[in-house]
Amino acid sequence: MEAAVDIFYRKVLTDGRISHFFDGVDMDRQRAKQKAFLTMAFGGPNSYSGQDMRTAHARLVTMGLNDSHFDAVVELLGGTLAELGVPANLIGQVAAIAESTRKDVLGR
Repeated sequence: MEAAVDIFYRKVLTDGRISHFFDGVDMDRQRAKQKAFLTMAFGGPNSYSGQDMRTAHARLVTMGLNDSHFDAVVELLGGTLAELGVPANLIGQVAAIAESTRKDVLGR
């Protein structure tokens, strides 16, 4: 999980489509949240204890967060997992879980 999150955020922070959403973000906290999400997505315990998705992303929605940005994150996450040799069926499951959060993340 550690390697996946490190590679993922390396990609995110250098991707011009979405990197600006992470300006000023405490990346240690952000990495911990992502590790909790991936752990849950791969069948481990759900240890996330932060804000709900809608509240946590509301500031980003006011900054213009939209479907194209959400798609970019899912794309980078899938690419990261593929790079690490995760089977396509598991990547699909993670993508489906991420997709289930789209409306809340985008404040709909």
